[in-house]
Amino acid sequence: MNSSSSPNRGRPARLNQERTLQTALDLLNESGLDALTMRRLADALGVQAGALYRYFATKHDLLTAMAERMLDGVADAAGPTTDSDWSEKAADLIRALRTALLAHRDGARVFAGTHPTGPNTLGFSERLIGVLREAGFSDSEAARALYTVANFTVGHTLEEQAAHYPGDEEPTDAGALHEAVAAGAYPHLAATLPVLAGTDFTTNFEFGLRLLLDGLRALQH
Repeated sequence: MNSSSSPNRGRPARLNQERTLQTALDLLNESGLDALTMRRLADALGVQAGALYRYFATKHDLLTAMAERMLDGVADAAGPTTDSDWSEKAADLIRALRTALLAHRDGARVFAGTHPTGPNTLGFSERLIGVLREAGFSDSEAARALYTVANFTVGHTLEEQAAHYPGDEEPTDAGALHEAVAAGAYPHLAATLPVLAGTDFTTNFEFGLRLLLDGLRALQH
């Protein structure tokens, strides 16, 4: 058999943007954002670091593309605009954003430092603003609501992911908080410490989300 008939035998998979992005996400999930470097990504791909710049001119460009990929499908979380109450559709979208960020180690950190303008991110924003505008909110109210709920969700998820490391049973700073409160005169903190030092991030998130949506409802014309 002529060896020229199998020119790719034994060679690494061809480098392309899709493979580069997926490998970066795999490394993120494996070791976290701090360990994700262009050199380590190049090593995982079996190429020289300079080859990556064909697709991502800077690490920030790579992180932006990763953030965009994380939001794949989030815009589809809410049902048709004619179904159900607007607040439930908005809640579904916001919950989907949190779920998408939690699906990747340090996902919120990646997203917080970038400003993607791809179809996944813009699709989520378009969908949420559309839900609000169709519910009667003004353009400025809908835009500011988008910023508010996105900042709340990313910030909450940042804290949630920062509190946990692989194998930990509870937030790493819970013990320090207990000790600090116990050592001082903080009766109100002591009374609420089970929640403040607790690990029920979903209940905390839902509480904040409901506050935001109830506040929006109070603005309805």
